[in-house]
Amino acid sequence: MKVDLHNHTLLCNHATGSVNEYVEAAIACGTEFFGFADHAPMHYDPSYRMRFDQIDLYESWIREASQQYHKQITVLLGYEVDYLPGYMDDLILHRSCDYLIGSVHFIDDWGFDNPEFIGRYAGMDIDDVYRRYFGLVEAMAESGKFDIVGHLDLLKVFKYLPTKDIRLLAKDALKAVKKADMTIEINVSGYRKPIAEAYPSPLLLEEIAEFQIPITFSSDAHRSDQVGLYTAEAEAFARSAGYTECAVYLGRDRKMIKF
Repeated sequence: MKVDLHNHTLLCNHATGSVNEYVEAAIACGTEFFGFADHAPMHYDPSYRMRFDQIDLYESWIREASQQYHKQITVLLGYEVDYLPGYMDDLILHRSCDYLIGSVHFIDDWGFDNPEFIGRYAGMDIDDVYRRYFGLVEAMAESGKFDIVGHLDLLKVFKYLPTKDIRLLAKDALKAVKKADMTIEINVSGYRKPIAEAYPSPLLLEEIAEFQIPITFSSDAHRSDQVGLYTAEAEAFARSAGYTECAVYLGRDRKMIKF
């Protein structure tokens, strides 16, 4: 991927490898803009995110890599922030960085993409679950706090799919994303999951293109050997919907580049 903006570090407690290993893997793939967006700290679900006292360490790692490899690649500093009302922290939301990814991983107290809690799908009205999920994505966009929508349809991760047209279920969320002038990532981590496709789905990407919402690319790597996987598939997928440019952020300012 020429641009790859959503990648993690070992500080999130469920990734491995050093920052330099990720950057060197990106260089080997021909990536020009490589971004870290590790799970931002908050006082909820601490086992799957960095601590508040690790913020400076995280940022120092990324900035040191940016300087070390500046002749070969542009290394960017971001955060993936869980949209969870009452728990998002202004310390992160007002942080000096290149971009903030807003993601929904929780419906109320349910971490729906965590295999530990897959049993809670049983007996649920899956269409209602999707409505609630996209309602949170809509609210996240309306908050005006984020630059990029993380893995738009993450709820499909375990192949629990709605019976209703996904485009209808997501339409209000996409309207809010468009109004907020946000970007949506093509996140290839779905290929590594039971759903075995990128986020968003082909139908949703068609709708995103209809709204003329910008896209970007993400490995969502949690190991260095995941960096740049499925690049050809991701770029072909984007082109199938008519995209020839993707977004990159520098100091919260978006610019579009050809891919």
